[in-house]
Amino acid sequence: MNEINTIYFLGIRIDEPIVTLTDLIVSFLCLYFFYRIQKSGKKERVFLYFKIYFLNMGIATLLGGLIGHAFLYNFSFYWKLPGWIMSMISIMFVERATIEHTRIWLKESIIKAFRVINILEFLTFLTLTITTLNFFFVEFHSGYGLMFVVLSLEGFLFWKTKNLASKYMLIGVGFAAIAALFFMTKTSPHQWFNYLSISHVLMAIAALFFYLGTLKIDMSATRKS
Repeated sequence: MNEINTIYFLGIRIDEPIVTLTDLIVSFLCLYFFYRIQKSGKKERVFLYFKIYFLNMGIATLLGGLIGHAFLYNFSFYWKLPGWIMSMISIMFVERATIEHTRIWLKESIIKAFRVINILEFLTFLTLTITTLNFFFVEFHSGYGLMFVVLSLEGFLFWKTKNLASKYMLIGVGFAAIAALFFMTKTSPHQWFNYLSISHVLMAIAALFFYLGTLKIDMSATRKS
């Protein structure tokens, strides 16, 4: 199943069409969620961070679909970097949004420490990705951000507060984890609908639950004394 599938549309060669299409679906959903949060008029910092997450993920998957898959034959491998970097920025901001969400329970000093770690972690993985051109570091950064930071902090919040926002976030992380499992094991149901396609579909579902969680965030629900 390693063969690259190709179709021709109006004389234009399109590689990996289903992979490209599923990437574009993720892109459309993320950009739509960005637009909906923007239209909501919510001004708190946590919503700003989620907007940046959805915007960057939308751009990253757009670039990934068009340049990283459909038309990569027209570009050098280095053109994968913009999509990779935008993806890493998006993960940094979903981490940051989660850190901001924990202000309803954690002390400000702990929040500040998490913010510093967030920046150092991003710069470390960004440097490794650019210097090695190895997608492994993009994957590792994503796994660390979602499976460690978001899962831990939102899990803690849900344990303490039982708030619906954290519940949706945790479901989103669950779908992202299944997507990562298909990607890492390269489990492909079909040559045309391969492990990349199915991981994109699961990423789209994860993005939906992150959006639903964002809508339920209430920063006024502060820790009880």
